[in-house]
Amino acid sequence: MDYIGLSKLFYQNKDTYEQVYQQRFHSEYAVHLDFEVNRNPAFFIQTPQTYQMLTNILRMNKKVSNLCQALPGAALYQFSRRCLIDEITLTNNIEGVRSTRKEISDILDELGRKGKEKRFYGLVQKYNMLMTKEELPLDSCQDVREIYNELVLAEVTQEEPGDIPDGKLFRKGPVSIYSPSQKEIHKGLYPEERILQAMEQALRFLGDDSCEILFRISIFHYLLEYIHPFYDGNGRLGRFICSYLLAQELEPVTGYRISYTIKENMKDYYQAFTICNDPLNRGDLTPFLHMFLKIVEESVDKLKSSLMEGVIRLNRNLEKIPELVQENDESLKELYSLLIQATLFSEFGVPTKVILKHVNISRSTLKTKLEKIPSELLVKEKRGRVNYYSLDVQKLENKN
Repeated sequence: MDYIGLSKLFYQNKDTYEQVYQQRFHSEYAVHLDFEVNRNPAFFIQTPQTYQMLTNILRMNKKVSNLCQALPGAALYQFSRRCLIDEITLTNNIEGVRSTRKEISDILDELGRKGKEKRFYGLVQKYNMLMTKEELPLDSCQDVREIYNELVLAEVTQEEPGDIPDGKLFRKGPVSIYSPSQKEIHKGLYPEERILQAMEQALRFLGDDSCEILFRISIFHYLLEYIHPFYDGNGRLGRFICSYLLAQELEPVTGYRISYTIKENMKDYYQAFTICNDPLNRGDLTPFLHMFLKIVEESVDKLKSSLMEGVIRLNRNLEKIPELVQENDESLKELYSLLIQATLFSEFGVPTKVILKHVNISRSTLKTKLEKIPSELLVKEKRGRVNYYSLDVQKLENKN
């Protein structure tokens, strides 16, 4: 049974509205936050449905973990990178910021070398932390500001200089959030003293181990957007922090899928914000918790299905290698294996330098090996000055 928001219940049955609020607020399953939403003390209910979704998420995450372990290292890296590119592109897209998959991929290739002046460099660099499993301090307002600086400040400075944070850490002026029809739907907290206080309260809740971590991640996401500490970039900041926390708690690749699933559920996502922001909802954040857990659940489920299909296809195609390599040529077999993995799991195929390192052969030897692969199977794509290789897996699968 769906959980009915108090704001909706007010219009459906005013006679029971106050009674239901009191029952919920004083429920033994209620978690009370040191935080106010529209001057109402914030809380949420740990309903049977929330625990069922939590159980489903953890069960499917274990299957995802097993599938990841079943993949060769190269395939897992390529799949993770592809998901990461998806995540970065879509988190921009949700905010109406255009970025291409090629643009993000090229920046990933340049990390640690040059190109810091490029657009989205900071965003890509920060998301790359999810793959390298670096730990991210998230205990203070200063930590939040530093994440913002590295994540989106360069883009905000370039595109809207007037939106650069002008307070001690956050904004010192008011800000409103508008719907696509330009209707004001929320005002961020103001002045900065309130922002600082609320952010400290939200971070304390995030670090409260007495509550389930997935519940805390979900509610913190709402609190951050409710506070709206910056003039611009709050959405990208919130989704990145959510991705980071999910990557820490669940299989890391799960953290690279949240924006993808939010994009597919945009109506429910924004509706949950609208319900919980309504003063008539009296600070009950349970509708947002339900919505966000549902998004995480769907994200893990689709990830599981995608990986399962990939593992099945990978094994089916790897079995064909002995038919393709008649002689005892181990490096050619390894090359076929790498190309199959790249085709099924990577964004564009595998570049020459990766092949040379993975198969441990010279460029001249690689040229000889590539010539042994039937021309109808080998796919070569030039991106800039780099050659990327893959196989026409469809033809390989149809090959007798």
